[in-house]
Amino acid sequence: MQTNHEKVVAELTSRWPENRVAPSLDRIRAVLELLGDPQRTCPVIQITGTNGKGSTAIMIESLLRAAGLRTGRYSSPHLVDVTERIAIDGQPISRERFGEVWADVKPYVEIVDEQLLDGVRMTFFEVLTAMAYAAFADAPVDVAIVEVGLGGTWDATNVADAQVAVVMPIDLDHTHLLGTTLTEIATEKAGIIKPGAHAILAGQDLEAATVLLRHCADVGALVQREGVDFGLLDRSLAVGGQLIRLNGAEGPVEDIHLPLHGVHMARNAGVALAAVEAFLGMKALPADLIREGLGEVSAPGRLEVIRQSPPIVLEGAHNPHAAAAAAEAVSEAYAFDPLIGVLAMMRDKDVEAVLRVWEPLMAEVICTRVESTDRGLPPGELAEQAAEVFGPDRVRRADSLADALELATTLADTDAGQPGVLVTGSVIAAGEARALLAGDDLARDADEIDWDAEDHGGTIDELGADHEHAEDD
Repeated sequence: MQTNHEKVVAELTSRWPENRVAPSLDRIRAVLELLGDPQRTCPVIQITGTNGKGSTAIMIESLLRAAGLRTGRYSSPHLVDVTERIAIDGQPISRERFGEVWADVKPYVEIVDEQLLDGVRMTFFEVLTAMAYAAFADAPVDVAIVEVGLGGTWDATNVADAQVAVVMPIDLDHTHLLGTTLTEIATEKAGIIKPGAHAILAGQDLEAATVLLRHCADVGALVQREGVDFGLLDRSLAVGGQLIRLNGAEGPVEDIHLPLHGVHMARNAGVALAAVEAFLGMKALPADLIREGLGEVSAPGRLEVIRQSPPIVLEGAHNPHAAAAAAEAVSEAYAFDPLIGVLAMMRDKDVEAVLRVWEPLMAEVICTRVESTDRGLPPGELAEQAAEVFGPDRVRRADSLADALELATTLADTDAGQPGVLVTGSVIAAGEARALLAGDDLARDADEIDWDAEDHGGTIDELGADHEHAEDD
């Protein structure tokens, strides 16, 4: 028998999925107007880009919480449960609260559905976006950190006017939806940068940078660029992560322990700090708050060691750019010998390029499938492509992720070296593996989340921020 939460999730997922988009803001605007425009009840930091959005959003959230602000974070996709997408004060909302928000929003969604704007009912992502903004308004939060789902201009999250717009590195991905050139993709992602906003630009290819800077000039956005105005100054390996030195608003900040691996994560931390200081009106965060905020970051599914003996690491990298960054981090952080890969990918990804990234590192690869969506590449087809890159002797296949994990564990247990297992190729695969391996450890007590707005800490004005609420714009 389905639980109430399972019924709610089934009702939501019966709508158009995230990979099927209807490029219009009409539906999300209509439902939010009926809800009283909750997206305008707090300032917004919005994040787009091809890779690094999720981890940067988590770091921004952690820094703001260290500064005493109550945060709301909206992210996608989720690893294990849809509630992960809407977080208050750093914690996913409870299943009970998720159901309450849906019950509040549902009548208004049905009104918009009946209108069939552009001939489409509200999509799954549009409904989740409306629920997130409603939950943030109800909490209430001091600031919303909102991760774009896909693209920028036509993404449902873009109904809000972000005071700070963050653009992570842009690469070729979702080309069937966003365009086949960096110019086309950057043009779409630049749409989150609104007139008068702070634009925080991570390091970009020249083609993408040209588009972004031109757009910023056109809308009068204040630009800060990685490597010029902010960024990573130095890093070294440390126990459980790395020790980094960042360029902040008032100069270098030393001795920051970041409990994440890879130079890409260190650079993301620099972007996160720049975004927070821009949000606070270019006011420098005290060094101790920066160390506290970044020192408490947790990024599930991003080179996450989920089990020991043998070590099993989860990594959601799903395109060549992300895979290359993850591969460099794996080589740097772990001494796995051999490394056994468990790979599951979506049909619409550059499978061959991802395989070629991992080929030098993985002694063997077990090709399997993601099981919660029909978008996944069947194990046989993935194994055929892997055999062309790895050679057939290094490729195995498993018809389920559970079987693949069992096989990988057996192979690792019988090796005399320092074996490790890496599950990668898809965020969904990392999430499914996390659910299989962590089990009940993922359960959380909803009572741990404090919904009392009177106890949420400091205010933006107390921190010296120079901003106006969106409802006053």
